[in-house]
Amino acid sequence: MTANPSAGADPAAQALRARINTSQPHTARIWNYWLGGKDNYEVDRAAGDQIRQLHPDIGEYARADRLFLGRAVRHLVADKGIRQFLDIGTGLPSADNTHEVAQRIAPETRIVYVDNDPLVLTHARALLTSTPEGRTDYLDEDLRNVDAILEHAAKTLDFTQPVALMLLGVVIFIGDDEDPYGLVRRLVDRLPSGSHLVLSHTITSPAMPDVDEAVKFWNEHGTPKLTQRTPEDVTRFFDGLELLEPGVVSCSRWRPEVTGEVEPEEVAMFGGVGLKR
Repeated sequence: MTANPSAGADPAAQALRARINTSQPHTARIWNYWLGGKDNYEVDRAAGDQIRQLHPDIGEYARADRLFLGRAVRHLVADKGIRQFLDIGTGLPSADNTHEVAQRIAPETRIVYVDNDPLVLTHARALLTSTPEGRTDYLDEDLRNVDAILEHAAKTLDFTQPVALMLLGVVIFIGDDEDPYGLVRRLVDRLPSGSHLVLSHTITSPAMPDVDEAVKFWNEHGTPKLTQRTPEDVTRFFDGLELLEPGVVSCSRWRPEVTGEVEPEEVAMFGGVGLKR
């Protein structure tokens, strides 16, 4: 896990670098840019700035989604006793990745990251490391390939014990013609009782028309393409599960750590956590 991703003698690293397309903006790199990271290219920064002009608050969505990840993982580890995570659509490593949050509380926690973006995988080889007590692994795989993901993840995770399935900002890349609900259901069905689904998704809402403009721009210029859904559509991903309070809400409002009379500002990234009984 600690191999240098730029080592020229590493055939796997060379193969990953060969797949990186620097001529077209990519969502994982733009997300990294909005979060203040350095793992992006000029084409990503230019697109990110144009999207931010169309929708000035877009950076807040990225931050709200990241903070939602942290709160959800801490709750599942500390309060629900979860010790295994399957994080699909990892994105570029940054501060407080799933394994870092989980292993701070329970060092023995095991995490499998899944992504098919070569830049993500290149960095994963160096950055997604584990505590000695736990284990962290990563897979070069697409969310659509459920059987392959579960087969390889089973080398690290024990699927007879509860698993937290993390799908943050990734189902937006599954078009309506690809049966996104069936895809998520297939993953959840393979998990034992006591497992949880953590999912976030960009929404479309009449109250936020600038979001639609930003997504339209992205789909014309970037990759992969996005599919927006309403809050009700996002809630459907949790059908058959027991939604934890407060349900599917703006990520900024899912159990915020600072509470008071004024709710955190709503963002167009909604998320929730569901329990499989």
